[in-house]
Amino acid sequence: MSETELAVVILAAGKGTRMKSALHKVLHPLGGRPMLHHLMDTLEALTPSRRVIVVGAGKEQVEKSVGNDAEIVVQEPQHGTGHAVQVTSDQLRGFSGNVLVLYGDVPMLSVATLQDLINVRQGTARPAVVVLGFEPEDTKSYGRLELDEQGSLTAIVEHKDASEAQRAITLCNSGIMAVDGSVMFDLLDQLQNNNAAGEFYLTDIVAIAKAQGLDCAVSVASEAEVIGINSRSELAEAEALFQAAKRQKFMDDGVTLLDPSSVYFSYDTIIGTDVTVEPNVIFAPNVVVEDNVTIKGFCHFEGATIRNGATVGPYARLRPMADIGTGAKIGNFVEVKKSTIEASAKVSHLSYIGDAIIGAKANIGAGTITCNYDGYNKSLTEIGKGAFIGSNTALVAPVKIGEGAIVGAGSVVTRGVSGDALVVTRAKQKEIGGWAATFRKNQEKK
Repeated sequence: MSETELAVVILAAGKGTRMKSALHKVLHPLGGRPMLHHLMDTLEALTPSRRVIVVGAGKEQVEKSVGNDAEIVVQEPQHGTGHAVQVTSDQLRGFSGNVLVLYGDVPMLSVATLQDLINVRQGTARPAVVVLGFEPEDTKSYGRLELDEQGSLTAIVEHKDASEAQRAITLCNSGIMAVDGSVMFDLLDQLQNNNAAGEFYLTDIVAIAKAQGLDCAVSVASEAEVIGINSRSELAEAEALFQAAKRQKFMDDGVTLLDPSSVYFSYDTIIGTDVTVEPNVIFAPNVVVEDNVTIKGFCHFEGATIRNGATVGPYARLRPMADIGTGAKIGNFVEVKKSTIEASAKVSHLSYIGDAIIGAKANIGAGTITCNYDGYNKSLTEIGKGAFIGSNTALVAPVKIGEGAIVGAGSVVTRGVSGDALVVTRAKQKEIGGWAATFRKNQEKK
């Protein structure tokens, strides 16, 4: 086994009571994805050979979420963070590479920060334990990291136990570590729980390592990266940080956000250059926007693709598998679901397009709907190139409108329409002279 091989232990055994939720804490979404999956995705770049997640309550939820991407170990009962790593003995005892100990509720770590943590572990001094530190604006009740003149870690001091001089230290403990796997269980086996909580603290392995003459070190991250999420309010704080970073990245990459704070992105949002996004737009997961697109205000997108030069909104909703073609126009109060709108087609107002193919340069009039669902099955509507669908038309699927055809306003179309034909299905208009006046006079007599 290589000494540079990497194993990862993710601690997720906390009950998450402050979340007040039936959903496991680490599965609450951040940027449209469970926070645990943010962390696991970051780890992919480090190619760990072992991934172990330590859980307590909610084991089934975590197992279902991660599938075969990690081994699940149960810590029951929970006797502290040191005990949580101890229960990985069957998986990792005898592992001689690097072990990262992370937390499932600390999802915003970057690849660079974790790689630096590993690099320090593998540095010249070969420290047995490397602790990830950070310097917060407010040190609150964080544990402090004491360093010697050479910069080695000498002790982790809990805030409640710290002297005034130690509380003046600004370098704080995140709880995240890189440990030499060849000595990790030797250190863990020496943990004691003679404290008020009766728990085995992972941080105590630093003192144990120092007592054995082993070196310990520190790597430093930004406060934003090590934010822990234990409550709904902290989740909201993390979401704000996530969104701020996304907004800045997109603007740096050539996207115009007229009111950045009102636009929300997902972890996987893709946007090209010279795109303009007006206020109050939400990008739910799996949205791709190509170059030169204009997105007007109050739109909601999920699982959709918007192609080069298209215009969408305001107040448009694009649902999964909506594909808006080059130069197409989707207007106000239009909903599109599982449909392809081909190049330069227009659906300008107040329409629902579901399970449909709208041909290039076709025009869909206001109030048009594709009646795609009969209560049991969903069927396809096909509208040919250059067709014109009049306002307030109902297209009852399955149905096909030929290229260049015109459908008169107010029609209910249940059968196919030939190319270049005109179809009108509404009843013939009939006028009865004087009827309204007679009706009103009769009503007044009552």
